[in-house]
Amino acid sequence: MLPSADALMDYVFRAIQNLGGSGANKEIDSAVERILDLPDDVVSASHLGSFTQTELSYRVAWARTKLKKKGIITNSMRSVWSILPQFQQYGKLEDIPVSLLMDHEDAEEETEAEMRTEQDWLSKVSDRLHSMDPYAFERLIQRLLRECGFSSVTVTKKSGDGGIDGFGELKVLGLFSFRVAFQCKRYSGAVGAAAIRDFRGALSSDIERALFITTGTFSKPAIEEAAKEGKRHIDLLDGEELIQRMKEAGVGIKPVEAFEVDDSFFEAL
Repeated sequence: MLPSADALMDYVFRAIQNLGGSGANKEIDSAVERILDLPDDVVSASHLGSFTQTELSYRVAWARTKLKKKGIITNSMRSVWSILPQFQQYGKLEDIPVSLLMDHEDAEEETEAEMRTEQDWLSKVSDRLHSMDPYAFERLIQRLLRECGFSSVTVTKKSGDGGIDGFGELKVLGLFSFRVAFQCKRYSGAVGAAAIRDFRGALSSDIERALFITTGTFSKPAIEEAAKEGKRHIDLLDGEELIQRMKEAGVGIKPVEAFEVDDSFFEAL
């Protein structure tokens, strides 16, 4: 059975420690998974019918937010979390003196409000992705890849092409260029290993990198197949990461600035 978000806080803290004191969302999810030694069906289970997020990643996200509220970890805009210096000497959460933790009044309510807000907009974006015309979805991916640094991005616009939906070129550090083939599929569940094998089989010798994008998730066997030693590596971008990239690039998602009236200011006049 999957632990609650509160119970996962210690596992998340230990996972980040095991990663060297910092880690990205997916790295932390995988590290927690290894610590707990979870079976495939538990790892792949969706959160309340969500297309883009597993129950594990949802609860780990909650645990990270709770740790942040306690002032133990912090995160950058690119979803990289790190343990603050004063806590790096501790191996477990229970070893940290309570006196070092931040005392937030109504911190739990703040955490729940933040998570609800995030889940609301994530669900809205996910629904839009799944209701889009297939060709519109491919154009969205084309735009996103360009915003992420790809050039010469083309969409095949034909069926029966062996699973390749488009091509592009990616220049790294302004020096090295790679020809990339990508497949972008709208899945409601977990992509299996067979889909990864089919995509790999469609790649020609002139393709140097391959990217499989889905609005769903990837099963553990699919992730293992994509990284199988001795075979062409397939990079994976699941629904949760896809939406995060859209957010970072400002593609279809924009921040909204909110203001709060300071009642105490007016009462003191």
